[in-house]
Amino acid sequence: MNRKRNPLRLIVLAALAAVLATGLIGGGFLLGQRAQAQGVGPQPGSDQDPVVTRSYVDQYTTLQVVSLTAGQQLVADAGAEIILRAGKATAVASSGGVADLTAGKDLKSGEVIVANHLLLIPRSDGRGLKAGTDLVLIIRGTFIIK
Repeated sequence: MNRKRNPLRLIVLAALAAVLATGLIGGGFLLGQRAQAQGVGPQPGSDQDPVVTRSYVDQYTTLQVVSLTAGQQLVADAGAEIILRAGKATAVASSGGVADLTAGKDLKSGEVIVANHLLLIPRSDGRGLKAGTDLVLIIRGTFIIK
């Protein structure tokens, strides 16, 4: 039997498939919106989704150019990033070391810091650097100068 294809039937089937697909996608979107409106997920400003202040963002994302004179010591908090741009300095660490991310090693207390290497302070336990000469540093994070 030779069965003829009905072009109108094909068009109707394609249109039904398009309507069905649109309904499924649109319905899923609307269900997602409804679930979010009903409190699924954290509320803005809650402990699960805290509001961040500008001072916090500035403290942890802004690079600061800092100068030290020979003999001064910089002690940084955990997570601080430091780049020695000019001068000579040594690492200060009571235990462990200062992470030299560029070289891929820990600098023990007294080791020379190479200029333009990215350093990371892993803990807030007195780690930092000591200026052998006048220094220029780029720092992101919190620190004190002694």
